[in-house]
Amino acid sequence: MKKTIALAGVVLLLAASAAHAQLGSGTGTTTVSLSVSAEAALNVTTGSTSLTTAGTNFSSYTGSTGLTYFIRTTQTGGSGSITLKVTSDFSPAHGPSVATPPSTGDALTYTCTLAGAGTACTGSVTSSTTSSTSVVTFGAGAHTVTFPGGDTATTAWTLTNDPKYYTGSYSATITFTISAT
Repeated sequence: MKKTIALAGVVLLLAASAAHAQLGSGTGTTTVSLSVSAEAALNVTTGSTSLTTAGTNFSSYTGSTGLTYFIRTTQTGGSGSITLKVTSDFSPAHGPSVATPPSTGDALTYTCTLAGAGTACTGSVTSSTTSSTSVVTFGAGAHTVTFPGGDTATTAWTLTNDPKYYTGSYSATITFTISAT
């Protein structure tokens, strides 16, 4: 019986010693890993854009809308864009219209400028109620240049001043969309 108790004591001491050895040391390491994906975010900084005329008879209405954006596209084969679409045409009736202008040649057009990543639209672009039109395009490996503030773009609007427009106030809704792959 003394041998059994002594043997049991040795087994307990070995088990306690092994448990103590598994508690660790004063330092340790881990590997932190992540997968960075394509992302994009957009902020329209001009919540309400007023179009005004220079005051000469029937000169076009003009105004501008500012944007701040963040973009990261995939290094190989990635792309991205900022587009806009007239999602609610001018109202009320009898004023300007993007979908059904009162005269041929009436249009809401815009030009683009940017400070940062991407390529701005070229020339004057005619806005549409049926399809999105380009503001900025991005290629593979594009990324925001100005962080944390974001890169900026501007759409400078021009609306034909048609004598057929009835007097009054008119508004339309423009929806900007950014995407990245």
